[in-house]
Amino acid sequence: MSPLSETVPPLAEGRWLWRRLFVFLTAAGLLRLLERVLDRMDAATAARAADGVLMLLGLTVVLYLVAPTAQQLIAFVAQLRRGMRA
Repeated sequence: MSPLSETVPPLAEGRWLWRRLFVFLTAAGLLRLLERVLDRMDAATAARAADGVLMLLGLTVVLYLVAPTAQQLIAFVAQLRRGMRA
């Protein structure tokens, strides 16, 4: 184990449960919103709205796959602070 991981306490985020739950609920909510909105719009407006909601959903999925966890961010900030002191 690295010295950095010994100084940073493990967080619940390390298990990914909350991260997965957040992304799942957000994606389900956005898809439900898209369905309800599309039923009430004409075709031209619905296409633009669908593009926007699907882009937001895509961004959420990309952030889920690429973004660092809270534990990784805390370790990174701690490492930066140590580097600034030296």
